[in-house]
Amino acid sequence: MAENRLRMLQQTPLLGGVRDDIVEFLLEQVRTVFLKEGDFLFIEDDPGDAMYVLEKGQVAILKQWNDVYYRLNYLNVGDSIGEMSLIDLGRRSASVLAMTDCAAIELNHNAIMRLYERDLEQFALVQMNIGRELSRRLRVTDESMFRELIRAEQIPQH
Repeated sequence: MAENRLRMLQQTPLLGGVRDDIVEFLLEQVRTVFLKEGDFLFIEDDPGDAMYVLEKGQVAILKQWNDVYYRLNYLNVGDSIGEMSLIDLGRRSASVLAMTDCAAIELNHNAIMRLYERDLEQFALVQMNIGRELSRRLRVTDESMFRELIRAEQIPQH
């Protein structure tokens, strides 16, 4: 099981290129969170100090407006959730709902700080990987928003 977790994590954008010994070190710091279908991993505006890698199942990313939840995306095995909280220690920007029974690996801020103390180079690589993933998601969001604005003809032409 530990070998499977190691390989799965190394294939995620978060830990791509990170040495085996560091992934093993991080695995010693994590806990597994189990969710039943319909459970929330966290709710929009909750405090955040951890991110998660989905090990089993599927979750929906939801935003709430006027007491109604709107689905932004689905995430599946190997996808990461909540990375922003490791960068800004801010509140959760969305809710995460289990669409099936799920297992998620929780990596909290303290584990990242222990990595900083142990190996600054590998810490920097993890931080860059998080930044790249957030940047990729921002590009997708920007493109989606642009297409919606064009469709609604709300972008002024010059």
